[in-house]
Parts: sequence; structure tokens; C-alpha cells
Amino acid sequence: METFLQDPTVINIGIILFMFVMFYFLIIRPQKKEERKRDTFQNSLKKSDKVVTAGGIFGVITAMGEQKITLRVAEKVEIDFSRSSIVRFQDSAKQELAESESKDKK
Repeated sequence: METFLQDPTVINIGIILFMFVMFYFLIIRPQKKEERKRDTFQNSLKKSDKVVTAGGIFGVITAMGEQKITLRVAEKVEIDFSRSSIVRFQDSAKQELAESESKDKK
């Protein structure tokens, strides 16, 4: 006579549930945490911040829109970038402050 836990169907369902839990903790949760951190950084940007783009271009924010940011990269040279292409501040102290604020908001 088989017990409930020896039934192959129950074992298979248990394995699938275990895999989903592992998938959640190893992939989904860290990704959401990183997304919150990125959103906090994007919302903290303001005019005159010195930033670095994903392409490695250093500049100063001169104008901001909903989806677009204008950076001054040299004297009399301004370039428009997607807001999501701004990845960090030039000043490491300000970058650390922004990262600590995103940790505090959890």
C-alpha cells in the first residue's frame, strides 16, 4: 500500500513547486530589486548633475523631459539621450549616497 508521499504525481508536483521557488529567489527577486534601484536613481536625477551614460560619455544635465535628457558634453555641445541611458553619477560620493537611499527605501 502506497502512502500519499510516495505517489509519483505528488512527487512531480513537489519538484515543480521547488523549481518555481528556486527560480523566484534566484532570478525574479534580484531582478526586481535591481529595477527598484534603477528607478530610484532615475527619479533622483536633476539639472546640473554630472552623470555618465551607458556609452561612457561624461556630461552635465542641462534639460530634462519625461523620456529625454540633454547633456552638455563640451562647451557649446549638447546631446540628447534617452533617460534610461544615464547609468551613474560622476561623483562617487553622490553615487554612494543615491545607492544608500535606494537601500533605505526598501
